[in-house]
Amino acid sequence: MIAVDTLIEARWVVPVAPKGVVLNDHAVAIDAGAIVGLLPIEEARMTYAPREHIQLHQHVLIPGLVNAHCHAAMSLLRGIADDLPLMTWLNEHIWPAEGALISPSFVADGVELAAAEMLAGGITAVNDMYFFPEVAVEAYRRAGMRAAVGLILLEFPTPYARDASEYLSKGLTLADQVSNDPLIHVCFAPHAPYTVADDSFTRIRTYADQLGLRVHIHVHETAFEVEESRRLHNERPLARLKRLGFLGPDLTAVHMTQLTPAEIEDLALHRVVVVHCPESNLKLASGFCPVGDLLKAGVTVAIGTDGAASNNDLDMFGEMRAAALLAKGVSGDPAVMDAASALEAATLSGARAIGLEDLIGSIEVGKRADLVAVDFNAVHLAPVFNPLSHLVYAVSRHDVSDVWVDGQARVRHRQVLGVDPQHLISMAARWAVKARAAVRGGEA
Repeated sequence: MIAVDTLIEARWVVPVAPKGVVLNDHAVAIDAGAIVGLLPIEEARMTYAPREHIQLHQHVLIPGLVNAHCHAAMSLLRGIADDLPLMTWLNEHIWPAEGALISPSFVADGVELAAAEMLAGGITAVNDMYFFPEVAVEAYRRAGMRAAVGLILLEFPTPYARDASEYLSKGLTLADQVSNDPLIHVCFAPHAPYTVADDSFTRIRTYADQLGLRVHIHVHETAFEVEESRRLHNERPLARLKRLGFLGPDLTAVHMTQLTPAEIEDLALHRVVVVHCPESNLKLASGFCPVGDLLKAGVTVAIGTDGAASNNDLDMFGEMRAAALLAKGVSGDPAVMDAASALEAATLSGARAIGLEDLIGSIEVGKRADLVAVDFNAVHLAPVFNPLSHLVYAVSRHDVSDVWVDGQARVRHRQVLGVDPQHLISMAARWAVKARAAVRGGEA
């Protein structure tokens, strides 16, 4: 018998790789944070001597969900301004509130709130983009959550930095500090083509090549953005990024609602990863990401929630369902993003978006044990003809019962370990008072 830390038995295991496979009555063996076995339950019982034996015989075990685009700290602005177009939402509400509120304490509290929400809903890894990334890093460490934290850059001053050089300098310092952290990774995060100058892009390109870091950026989010780029630069944003050397497998391009057939071909040729944020794009009426055309062209499509200020939750099960249904409606093809493809987008493709596909995103021997158990013993999930279909079209994030990150339990019996919900609710309420005052022009 082989001694291991944990053996998890489940009625079904959906490993994601191979795509579309559902394993009945299987177990996952975990040791030192890694998956060391995936095999039928009876065989596992004869093979392993676990220190902890977990039996989940009415559950589906899946890889941890990867939220491939989020502004986690903006959870403290959830619902502050709804039913508005993007630029009005930003210029008249979000940026004024942020200008008054952004601080290390705002980011620390906002990420703490967001991490608890994400873990409870089966999200084990996030691609985050916001100010004070060094503060976000510490918050994710406390939560025990895997994160790719963006080294933000804009041209204009904020409470975090005065200019592009200071953003970049602070980001490079943080990249060095977390280089050996098992759960925390960083990437360059220039906000968008309309907020970053060519010179700054050139410097980011040089450092990204030197350090081997990915680039995470909003691109082609709205028709207005595209037209402004044509007016100011005489080229579309994606063409500008291509000219500056950014189209490649290390680019994670978020939103992408405005794409031509030629641009889709270019994305496929250069192996760019696209992150689709269906609910945020719908709510802000930003447009429709042509997911069907991207998938048919062979582009990797991941899924993100965006921030809770524009969504208004961090629910990847909801995003999966919205992505699948929206792809069908936009393309006119009911098979264009089936359940297996939607789950892959929320797991393995998300791992590719943060450069961790060799570590997470599927249940395979040798990968890290980022796992989620979904309880199928519920009226709204009966009967079960196809558990994979249910994961996308019927499951709620509230069906998540247990979550592990790197083999460590983070959620047990629907409770996020080490988190006091009432503390988080009270903390968020205090920030809400300050945010309302900021938007109304009062004292924050």
